[in-house]
Amino acid sequence: MIDMAWLSAIILGAGCLALGYIIGVRHSSRTSLSNKASGDTETLIDGKKKKGVKPPLEVERLAEILENFKMVLVVRNDLKMGKGKIAAQCSHATLGLYKKLHNRAPKALNRWEMCGQVKVVVKIEREEDMLLLQERAKSLNIPTHITIDSGRTQIAPNSRTVMAVLGPADLVDDITGRLKLL
Repeated sequence: MIDMAWLSAIILGAGCLALGYIIGVRHSSRTSLSNKASGDTETLIDGKKKKGVKPPLEVERLAEILENFKMVLVVRNDLKMGKGKIAAQCSHATLGLYKKLHNRAPKALNRWEMCGQVKVVVKIEREEDMLLLQERAKSLNIPTHITIDSGRTQIAPNSRTVMAVLGPADLVDDITGRLKLL
């Protein structure tokens, strides 16, 4: 009788091990592969290759090293947007950057959330200056998102209204630190 209990336990354990192996193999076929030689990125989904998956952003690596992350929203002051319009455009910029980072830099988003989701709103006087800030952020591998308005209410269509920047506080300050609070 005891031998039968041991045999049942061994069979049950082997079955669980086999099931875990099958689930693990199936899950690993859905992971991303990177072709370093060509720079292309592919993803295997259900055994089929899918192109176009982008690699993680540099800010993802920084989230493992640095602790203090924040987001700065740069609002164009020359557009003379109302308070409600500014609030809506800042929301669009925040969500746009969040969506960009969700799959490509989840550790960076997590680090920012652990820091209390710090957001600072500053103003800039010209679109050209905003684009220069974006280039500065790109040179430092800091992600940005610029919201472009549809032009249905207060401002002209396709106006760049707000730029969101998220990353280590020191690097974000290096990009936006000379701007005044809104």
